[in-house]
Amino acid sequence: MEITRLSSRGQISIPKALRGRLHLQPGQEFTIESTTDGALLLRPAKPGSNEVTLDEVAGCLRYAGPAKTLEEMDAAIAQGVQDQGHVRR
Repeated sequence: MEITRLSSRGQISIPKALRGRLHLQPGQEFTIESTTDGALLLRPAKPGSNEVTLDEVAGCLRYAGPAKTLEEMDAAIAQGVQDQGHVRR
């Protein structure tokens, strides 16, 4: 476990060993969350992980085949969930 300190400007330095192990670079962005038990979770933000809405991306991919039925779309979604290892409860 590494120990670091909060500066008077509200900054925390990540120790060099951790930066190297995690391949962190200057300018890296992070997400930070507070848990119910008072812990802080700091995670590197994935490049391009900015949230977008469906309205922003709808229609950006072309599809040249016949329209899919709702049943076909539901089956494709179920297959995708199963392929990712998620279980629907």
